[in-house]
Amino acid sequence: MPPTDRIRDHAGQGATTVAAHRARRRLRADRARQLADLLRRQLLTDGFASGTLPHESVLATDYGSSRNTVREALDLLRSEGLVDRLPGVGTVVVARKYSHGLDRLMGLAETLHEHGRVTNEVRTVGPVSAPAPVADRLHVPPGADVLYVERLRRLNGLPLSLDLTYIPLDIGTALLGADLENTDVFRLLESITGRPLGHAEITLEAVNADAHSAAVLEAPRGAAVLMLERLTHLADGRPVDLEFIRFRGDRISMSGLLHRTA
Repeated sequence: MPPTDRIRDHAGQGATTVAAHRARRRLRADRARQLADLLRRQLLTDGFASGTLPHESVLATDYGSSRNTVREALDLLRSEGLVDRLPGVGTVVVARKYSHGLDRLMGLAETLHEHGRVTNEVRTVGPVSAPAPVADRLHVPPGADVLYVERLRRLNGLPLSLDLTYIPLDIGTALLGADLENTDVFRLLESITGRPLGHAEITLEAVNADAHSAAVLEAPRGAAVLMLERLTHLADGRPVDLEFIRFRGDRISMSGLLHRTA
């Protein structure tokens, strides 16, 4: 074999070895993500009630994974701020996410009552001229005044969400003297109108926290937050509450029960 052919052959073998090594790393990374998803689910459902995860070797056996895969999965959870490693102790749970249901129309305090007390810091409240998209969705004349409410909502003292709310002024005026610090707006709306809420249209997406939101939520600037846009109607169909809610993504998870219909 000519020298040039031997060089090409050797280079080809080297490239094959590198490609195989990269493929193994990708496969392990894929498996680590899969394992992290399973472990995260256990964290969210109090599957580790003791607060400490089993040893890496136990997790490797339970999930049929290698120790390296387990370590990578735990590193992913640590980067999310859910677990940490303590010398002489192991991997411990340092933060939990709270499940927010999406299959019932409830206020935050109603939704999270099992997890503790929700309090509201009312940062802004008063009439504002409705921006065109707000006026359109609330079915009020363009430029009409609506009540604007901005609240920082805490669960057990920890910042959880920043809520920006628009309400038609004929209803919202009565909210000015209400206990917005300790009561869900939903309950107040039903009390003021004497009618039950009916349904809501929601959109959920991940957005980067702007400087204001990050500062209020005590989150890193640019961190991903869950944005829930919700337009709530009375039972008779009238839209009465347009909200833009930014949740700290590291403290909340969204869940629901979906049915398949014909």
